[in-house]
Amino acid sequence: MRNNLFKRKYRDYEIEPDQIFLDDFNVSDLNRQQFEGVIERPISHKTLFIVGGFFVIVFLLFFGRLFMLQVIDGHELFVRSEANRLNHIPIFAERGVIYDRNNVEIAWNTDAGDDEVPFSYRAYTALTGHGHLLGYVNYPQTDSSGNYWRTDISGQAGLEKKYNEQLAGINGAELVETNALGEFISNNSIIEVQDGENLYTTIDTYIQHYLYDAIGQQAEAGHFQGGAGSIMNVHTGELIAFTSYPEFDPYTLAEGDDVEAIQGFFNDPRKPFLNRVLSGVYSPGSTIKPFLGLAALNEHIITEDTRIMSTGRIEVPNPYDPSNPAVYRDWRREGHGITDIRHAIADSVNTFFYAIGGGWRDQEGLGISRIDDYIADFGIAQKTGIDFGDESVGTIPSPEWKADTFEDGTWRLGDTYITSIGQFGFQVTPIQMTRSIAAIANNGLLVTPRLVAGATIVEPIEHAIDPADYELIRLALRDTVTKGIANIVNDTNVSIAAKTGTAQVGVNNEFYNSWVVGFFPYDEPVYSFSIVMERGPSGGDGSAGRAMRTFINSVTEHYPEFWETL
Repeated sequence: MRNNLFKRKYRDYEIEPDQIFLDDFNVSDLNRQQFEGVIERPISHKTLFIVGGFFVIVFLLFFGRLFMLQVIDGHELFVRSEANRLNHIPIFAERGVIYDRNNVEIAWNTDAGDDEVPFSYRAYTALTGHGHLLGYVNYPQTDSSGNYWRTDISGQAGLEKKYNEQLAGINGAELVETNALGEFISNNSIIEVQDGENLYTTIDTYIQHYLYDAIGQQAEAGHFQGGAGSIMNVHTGELIAFTSYPEFDPYTLAEGDDVEAIQGFFNDPRKPFLNRVLSGVYSPGSTIKPFLGLAALNEHIITEDTRIMSTGRIEVPNPYDPSNPAVYRDWRREGHGITDIRHAIADSVNTFFYAIGGGWRDQEGLGISRIDDYIADFGIAQKTGIDFGDESVGTIPSPEWKADTFEDGTWRLGDTYITSIGQFGFQVTPIQMTRSIAAIANNGLLVTPRLVAGATIVEPIEHAIDPADYELIRLALRDTVTKGIANIVNDTNVSIAAKTGTAQVGVNNEFYNSWVVGFFPYDEPVYSFSIVMERGPSGGDGSAGRAMRTFINSVTEHYPEFWETL
């Protein structure tokens, strides 16, 4: 039995010879490239599990990403797609117009001419002298695709910068619908444009122009590096002129294409970007003398009747070398003879102010502390509070200042003498002098200068000075014009009270600055003024007084109605 089973099992696996020959015959025609004759094997469970897992992971990734796009980030992407579909084309606001005090346009808008641009260009008055006052703007700019990356007309200097927010307005926008290819579909809607507000200044554009031209003419004739001037209402602080020479061209800077011209402005040794009225600092020279006179009167160091002999020099003994005294000279070598306060101011007698400043023989002096106190009280070397640009402060010499500035910081009597005539490190700005001389004209009120219509800010100086003393100093300033060293500005059309001053500058005193400050009309003052001519060659005959003379002549010839308003 067992043998039969074995034989049967063996026969199941036995291959007959004819089968072998038959298979061999068939195989020769099988296409192996098509897997003919290949015995198929079933795919294993392990392989199926791996492949299935792979597809599950892929599905989960796609589903997760879809969930993120549709659910979590759906709103943000919708907004972004809407923004991409709606192209914002800016509608530029019209910039506000700038007017002078008489409603004359001094900065306005004009069309682009041949340029196809959707905004207006800025135009400025053709009258010179307004560069630092008005400033200039930058225009919108596009990239290589024509899209605006700078969408504002923005002020870069002067009133254009200071009041940019008011002048600029708010741009609108046209929303243009496009398809995925950027092709126009329709105008969707418009965001309303808000034009800028107009600006009304206190400036009289003609007075500004004539003052600038007078300073410029004197700068050229006297070989000065530059100059500045301002005229201010002594009661309100309204500036009707505020100009600095030389100035820059606003059109060149706004367009920005003429690189050579722009570099010329930056490399010009005359510093056309410096607003000298506000930021230039200069030794005041003899223009400081009326304030020392007021201080000496108020401190009862002198009276109207005090007389001091001027011989042309003051000598201070030298304790270390008696044969070599320190000598402080007057500008007039032979002296002025017997002088009182009116004569001393009118003829600018240095020796008189040496004596009342530092003391001499029997004459008591103020001393440096009281000098500094009174000078500062009149707003000199102090910020005026004008809301415009970068205002410099200046310096009043003092023992503390000298100790910080010089290696030998010992304060000496001679330092007080030189300070008393407005030199030895004294530094002031022209706008400070316009304001301080106004306080003499209006009996001790410091008004805050302003360039735009608005509220008047006034504060009295701290020292309570007798009105009679103010009147005495005003008389002296009128004497200076009618019979003293400022006679050049004497005129029949307007009564002027003024004080001139000269200060030597440079390492070897090879240059000088020239000043004239004052007010008009003398009887009932309305306007104060100051002019400074900067860095003329020593020995020259140019002066700020000559510039003021040219200004008076120009107004009389071309704008006589101005004198009639006083």
